Amino acid sequence: MSVNNLIGHKVYLNNLEHLYKKNKLPNKILLSGYKGIGKSLLVKNFLYKIFDDNNSYNLINNNSHPNILNIKKKDDKKIIEIDQIREIIKFTNQSSFNNKSKFIVIDDAEYLNTSSSNALLKSLEDPNFNVFFFLVYNSNFKILDTIKSRCIEIKINLNQKDTRLIVNKYFDDEIYENINISLSNFYSTPNFLILMVNYLKENDLSLVDTNINVLIKNIIVNKHYNKNSFIKDNLNYIIELFFYNHINITKKISYKVKEYYYNKLLNIRKFNLDYETFFLEFDDNLLNG
Repeated sequence: MSVNNLIGHKVYLNNLEHLYKKNKLPNKILLSGYKGIGKSLLVKNFLYKIFDDNNSYNLINNNSHPNILNIKKKDDKKIIEIDQIREIIKFTNQSSFNNKSKFIVIDDAEYLNTSSSNALLKSLEDPNFNVFFFLVYNSNFKILDTIKSRCIEIKINLNQKDTRLIVNKYFDDEIYENINISLSNFYSTPNFLILMVNYLKENDLSLVDTNINVLIKNIIVNKHYNKNSFIKDNLNYIIELFFYNHINITKKISYKVKEYYYNKLLNIRKFNLDYETFFLEFDDNLLNG
């Protein structure tokens, strides 16, 4: 079975496959890195290698393979709920298909709350024989130290060259070179750039001329921080891009200002407040100031 659209992570993939074949693969692995960098795709390609047949390929793609349990936050929920974690016990106690290994893949593990994290800890502490956990985790957020301490962490990185290849391959065009440089720095993941290009096209914004200030202005005017899924999911990173450009490059804003707005963002998330007041102040002081 060939590797499926995997660019830049083949060393990680080969290492995982080698460890598994040597019976040395850790049974609790935490894959950490920026959102959209390809962590979940890496796990999927590893599973293709383990269950190497056409039927398994289709089952994996449809999240219906009997030896794989996929857990992720439901679209209408804010967290991974404790009932989803309780499925692990039932899954691990079922008979294994063809006596092969079982894999539990928890995507976006940063959405585990205290209750679901504590429930997961019980399974992590004493996993059944031949059961492997993959926790996929956005390193911009936090998970419990007790979960981290029970896993072997693999930090996933992707260089800018591979990011460019992925974005251009997705659009079948040399589109990366047309993206405004303020939106495509070293830390911008392929998934972010692909979704951002689509967002710009949907809003009739120029790839070349839309810098980070113009992007945020459009977000504020249209209140997309409340109603656009791409913006809501990537809001922290977009704000981070703004300060990266204005502190590291233009040097027009101080770290003290950045800290002030980061703390405001933190409180909005912590207390589930509305973003409107934040952006009104942001617009007045930083975009119009």
